[in-house]
Amino acid sequence: MSTKKIAIDGPAGAGKSTIAKRLAAKLGYIYVDTGAMYRAVALSCIRAGISTDDEAGVTAQLKNISIDIAYEGGMQQIFLCGENVSESIRTPEVSMGASNVSRFLGVREMLVNYQRKIAEKHNVIMDGRDIATKVLPDADAAVFLTADVKERAKRRYDELILKGDNVNFDDVLEDMKRRDKNDSTRANSPLVKAENAVLADTTGKTLDESEALVFNIIREKVGEF
Repeated sequence: MSTKKIAIDGPAGAGKSTIAKRLAAKLGYIYVDTGAMYRAVALSCIRAGISTDDEAGVTAQLKNISIDIAYEGGMQQIFLCGENVSESIRTPEVSMGASNVSRFLGVREMLVNYQRKIAEKHNVIMDGRDIATKVLPDADAAVFLTADVKERAKRRYDELILKGDNVNFDDVLEDMKRRDKNDSTRANSPLVKAENAVLADTTGKTLDESEALVFNIIREKVGEF
């Protein structure tokens, strides 16, 4: 029996991960946070003293990297060379590093192959930047989730403050704008709305309202919930 595949793409801070997690739990699907995989690559490079802008260095580091995911209580945990780095990858430095390494073809080829294998075995909700355009072009439902950049930056700022990070909103906003530019202008699998994706703009919406918007799109496309 073929698996069901739901793709959610969009820029940083749009709420993809939060909404995808909630919907995966509701539908009984596996949630796959592809961004966490790129963050793990970035973390490995940072720890090794390799600039995440150095394509040759990053590509060479791939041979030293093993990435695995596991699910505990329905939540994805990501392991880098056997170490659970699910918390360590959630820093501004790693976020920017992930945006940098995601430009490189060698990184994308390694991770896309892994992501497709997961989708062959499980019903998935997968979020990222190129899920509907590259990873799962045959997705049963594709959503392009976005919001105004200032609102996305405020969400990320609030998230970091809640974690206890000492951050400045203007810095978070500038990082968000840099990531948007990186993601949308890279040569390999840039962030674009797939032709078959439905646009979901969550500007001004609560989390519950945003979740309902995306769920209705999925239900209309998949037709079994």
